[in-house]
Amino acid sequence: MKTGQLVYIGAVDWHHPTWSKGFYPDGLPADWLLSYYNTQFQAVYLPASTWQSTPDSTWTQWLEDTQENFIFVLEAGAKRAKPASERVWLASPEWEAAHVWWLDEHPDMRELARRIEHQAETGNALFVFSRSGNLAALEKVGSLRQVMGY
Repeated sequence: MKTGQLVYIGAVDWHHPTWSKGFYPDGLPADWLLSYYNTQFQAVYLPASTWQSTPDSTWTQWLEDTQENFIFVLEAGAKRAKPASERVWLASPEWEAAHVWWLDEHPDMRELARRIEHQAETGNALFVFSRSGNLAALEKVGSLRQVMGY
């Protein structure tokens, strides 16, 4: 699937224990975490166990709480169909191999830069996700994207 943006940066989920001090503002209500996360990142990867157990009413709220260009990438799973929205993408293993860069597994920024250039040639979006929520590494990716003009 093609988008208007080339590089999306985010994490697996928006709840990381280390983020409660230093990332999220003090006193931010729990139901505002996603909205704040969306001011810093353009996508989130949700494990099948998370998104498949989420009620439709919560999905409606999540879509309302995020900007129009924010993407939810869902780990493939067989329990239920993904929510109907062009901002919710199902990551089959094949799609994930072509569109996802796992930052914690491949922290080499030069290698990532080459992958971004490859994605630019194909015109397909690249999603750079951190499983651990490593904010320093995610910040480096943001700087790389900016320097590369994407």
